[in-house]
Amino acid sequence: MTDLAHPDRIAKVTRLREQGIDPYPARGIQGTPAAELSAGAGTPDEPGPLLGQSVTVTGRLLGMRDFGKLIFAPVQDLSGRVQTGWQRDSLTDWWPQRKNYDGGDIVAVTGELGHTQKGEPTVWATKVTMLSKAVAPPPEKWHGLTDTEQRYRRRYVDLWATPEVTQVFIKRSKILSVIRTYLEGEGYLEVETPTLHPLMGGAAAKPFITHHNALDMDLFLRIAPELYLKRLIVGGLERVFEFARNFRNEGLSTRHNPEFTMLELYEAQADYHRMIELTEGMISLACTAVNGDNKATFREVEYDFTPPFKRASYLELFKEHAGCEYDDQAAVHAKAKELGISDTGEYPKLMNDVFEACVEDTLTGPIFVMDYPVEICPLAKAKPEDPRVAERFEIFVAGMELGNAFSELNDPEEQERRFVDQVASKDPESPGAVDYDYVNALEYGMPPAGGFGLGIDRLVMVLTGQDSIRDVLLFPAMRPQTQAAIETTPEEAGV
Repeated sequence: MTDLAHPDRIAKVTRLREQGIDPYPARGIQGTPAAELSAGAGTPDEPGPLLGQSVTVTGRLLGMRDFGKLIFAPVQDLSGRVQTGWQRDSLTDWWPQRKNYDGGDIVAVTGELGHTQKGEPTVWATKVTMLSKAVAPPPEKWHGLTDTEQRYRRRYVDLWATPEVTQVFIKRSKILSVIRTYLEGEGYLEVETPTLHPLMGGAAAKPFITHHNALDMDLFLRIAPELYLKRLIVGGLERVFEFARNFRNEGLSTRHNPEFTMLELYEAQADYHRMIELTEGMISLACTAVNGDNKATFREVEYDFTPPFKRASYLELFKEHAGCEYDDQAAVHAKAKELGISDTGEYPKLMNDVFEACVEDTLTGPIFVMDYPVEICPLAKAKPEDPRVAERFEIFVAGMELGNAFSELNDPEEQERRFVDQVASKDPESPGAVDYDYVNALEYGMPPAGGFGLGIDRLVMVLTGQDSIRDVLLFPAMRPQTQAAIETTPEEAGV
């Protein structure tokens, strides 16, 4: 047992076993959802359809109020909570067992659905069954875990002790479902591509590296599924998408977690204008699904996701906020020095670092930043009427990038040249080798295509109003915790 297990509760486990009662039975008991029971009871003036019927509710005890011959014990499941009433006269043989029960235990309560004198829906127990004895006490007074770090570490407590947290993850699931349904309605096929890659690619990021013993070769956890998905476009799967778990060996922040979820999609015969159409469609539908309309409040600001979203030019934004042209190297170097941005020797990266520092915080959004310099877009097509820029957009909300899209480069010779330039650059996040297999795929012919990547975790943050990416990840990355630190905190000491 860990330090969280309470001696009194451990003793109750022993007593139950001595009495021939299994505190952790092998078979569960299916009950009626608590919310359905509360609604089905109606009111004393307007009785509901379940009033007077024998019902069972299964869930976690949210404390016990003992009045001697009567105990009120609310039970919570995923749907909500309903009160149960335990009366000595109705539970004569079982009544001594009540001393083995505590708040936090998982139980099944069977009895007649009625009301208290105050009109509260209540299951008046005729049978109470222990389904799992909790030996660790719940947070004191059921106010939830107040220490933020402990909330993330003990999500298994946070979810049932803080119902609004559960609602965030229910909404996250609904967002994914709405996007999936939308894309399937647009003729897209959901696919799965490898997580272990022989080469890093598809994005500029530091990878996690592992080793395959049987093949005696290093592999990279994927930083993006892009190059595999576009191979499928070559193969004739004309519209594909994937909810991909990606991994980047980088720092932690309110916007970054080393393991995260991206939606990536690719469509043959499309371009980045078509990707704008899809982006507006899926985000507005997802917002409506979880908020009831196209509005979401994030960090105390209300955002309207009614299409069309605003558009702005990268080059114009750069000039407006940095005070110089993006390709005026002397001026950009001076601006970078003023901002304290380190120079790695790669001008395109320095230029984009200046853009991020000067511009991104001003992008309230939702807004599409259009037409990025081609030097920082190795997988995008140059714009025919202005080859300085690529047909690329990024969508921003509250100064945070949510997604990135291209008109996809499908010229194998040009793609190989850009890969070679990437590998030769001094950027530590550039690939270590040219992906010649991908170039080979393009040599067989990839149709004109548009592609889009959407950060699901960040989208959920915005649509559910959560400040940190950790608040929308069930189990965010955390530093290791020693056993000595896993002690009951004061706010969790209540039994």
